[in-house]
Amino acid sequence: EVQLVESGGGLVQPGGSLRLSCAASGFTFSNYVMSWVRQAPGKGLQWISAIDQSGGTTIYTDSVKGRFTISRDNAKNTLYLQMDSLKPEDTAVYYCNARLLSRDYWGQGVQVTVSS
Repeated sequence: EVQLVESGGGLVQPGGSLRLSCAASGFTFSNYVMSWVRQAPGKGLQWISAIDQSGGTTIYTDSVKGRFTISRDNAKNTLYLQMDSLKPEDTAVYYCNARLLSRDYWGQGVQVTVSS
């Protein structure tokens, strides 16, 4: 059974940091491009970052560039998102996504709330 389980979310003050994790199982993690996608209250899905299979190439949407860092540990089948200098507009449910050709897997999401 394919599973992606996010963790590490919570409530943080503006300017604070959080580190999200996504534990993968049921598929060959190292073969998949991994992404983080978020959904703010009342809004649609927003792709924010992706990392290639080896971890050597990363890309970010402009609004998080310089503040967020995506990484992966293929030995642990885990994806990470280090989020620094958080802003209220980063408040959202964060999802991890695994993609390989027609295969597309999603986690259940984790809530991140940035508020004073």
